Amino acid sequence: MTHPNIPLGSVIQGSLSQGLEIRLHPDISVEDMRVGKFLVVQGTRSRFFCLLTDVTLGTASARILANPPDPSDDFMREILAGNGTFGTINISPMLMFTPTEGNPQKEKLPSTLASFQAQSSAEIELLPVKTIPSHFSQVYDASEADFRAVFGWEDDPTRRNFAIGQPLDMEVPICLNLDRFIERSNGVFGKSGTGKSFLTRLLISGIIRKQAAVNLMFDMHSEYGWEAVSEGKQFSTVKGLRQLFPGQVEIYTLDPESTKRRGVRDAQELYLSYDQIEIEDLRLVGHELNLSEASLDNANILAAEFGKSWITQLLNMSNEEIQLFCEEKQGHKGSIMALQRKLMRLDNLKYMRSVCPHNYIDQILQSLDAGNHVVVEFGSQSNMLSYMLATNMITRRIHKSYVKKADEFLRTKNPQDRPQPLVIMIEEAHRFLDSSIVHQTIFGTIAREMRKYFVTLLIVDQRPSGIDNEVMSQVGTRITCLLNDDKDIDAIFTGVSGGQSLRSVLAKLDSKQQALVLGHAVPMPVVVRTRPYDSTFYKEIGITAWKEIPDEEVFAVAETAKADLGF
Repeated sequence: MTHPNIPLGSVIQGSLSQGLEIRLHPDISVEDMRVGKFLVVQGTRSRFFCLLTDVTLGTASARILANPPDPSDDFMREILAGNGTFGTINISPMLMFTPTEGNPQKEKLPSTLASFQAQSSAEIELLPVKTIPSHFSQVYDASEADFRAVFGWEDDPTRRNFAIGQPLDMEVPICLNLDRFIERSNGVFGKSGTGKSFLTRLLISGIIRKQAAVNLMFDMHSEYGWEAVSEGKQFSTVKGLRQLFPGQVEIYTLDPESTKRRGVRDAQELYLSYDQIEIEDLRLVGHELNLSEASLDNANILAAEFGKSWITQLLNMSNEEIQLFCEEKQGHKGSIMALQRKLMRLDNLKYMRSVCPHNYIDQILQSLDAGNHVVVEFGSQSNMLSYMLATNMITRRIHKSYVKKADEFLRTKNPQDRPQPLVIMIEEAHRFLDSSIVHQTIFGTIAREMRKYFVTLLIVDQRPSGIDNEVMSQVGTRITCLLNDDKDIDAIFTGVSGGQSLRSVLAKLDSKQQALVLGHAVPMPVVVRTRPYDSTFYKEIGITAWKEIPDEEVFAVAETAKADLGF
């Protein structure tokens, strides 16, 4: 990286819609220019914060291309460099800073962290780009002051900022504004193996640490609550959220045997009953159960007759009783018998009961109301039928409770009645938000409401193209690791102004520990080296109550995990 005061090149052409073309100075190597780099352009009146989107090579004459110098002729190559041959970069202006005339406090950006902390955020006003710098304006590497001006710092007392990583070429934190992050539903995307789970742990840790919201996490693969296997050739584990925040995170399990086998402490059992299943829940898992529309129509007839106990009644009915019911209620015998046969698969789910003497969903709600964060583990019940059914059933009832709380708050306008914001994390999000079913699922409703009832989603998925376009357009902040499929890349930029220029940035990410962050919680798109989720992070997060697990217990958990994974 060059010194921030040394110009890299000059603006030679461009437009507001297409971005700027920069010709690099002769002493600047084109190999130092990386897609995703954060640059600034000093115009006559304003300072422009930009993202590097493309790198190209140029020549002053076509004759040079027709007759290139010999590879061994370094002298001729040096003569041509800068005049005959040169590098160019394309950059997209994202924000601009214009000093206010007559106000000496706003004449320039603060140059040190101390001066940033002394100057209020209101005095550094960053505006959307409405113009472009003039010809031959100089381009510079972004300085620490530039990063602070745009992304703030983690200890800012006026905002809940959380450092998610660092830029590619500097040791400066890139912060998310968590208050803005929880205002809308958000997404973590990337193909398998790019570190989505680690990124999600980081985000949730930040929300817990800064007390921005409460979290409800549906942990399909048992990766968030307790210890999980770290990626890499050597076997190792990383701490779960309950270990980092022992007094603030509770674990509920749908498979108590698996949870105990992993050595999880104080996990609470969670069971659901047939009388809690609604027709909408079955519609969501209709593909997994192979339910036809005719079967669902007859389910409505049964529900109208027997009420909440209709599934239990159906499973206990004989063929003759089904025949009698159809004659009296104008049901279709074949469809009802097929429905009965397919619903018998629910008996194989460990967490399903005919009747539950205790309302476990109310217990989860009480934990959330108390300000605790809840992880729902699935253990061996991580097949799609089990995951989608339980997740939808629990979320539907929690959402209903939050709607009542929000209505009460609007009625009383008493700050004490204001519900604490809730973030619901789901994996395999495209299963819930597919275009064919999104309007019938509670998750589609939450995504479209945009925090009207203080509930938002954190969706984690490797196939964003499978998510409905309307929902994707409502996703506020998108944290995206490497994606290769063109459809998935197109989906990331649904509803994003200027997304076309960012496609090349996303396609050029490393496969590990890099992500493109854009949207509501950051002032401008930025590529980050994501913060490692390791022992250093455990100390940085500042949890004084966290204690190391005894070595013998770690060894026992590791051996169990090895056996389960076939090591």
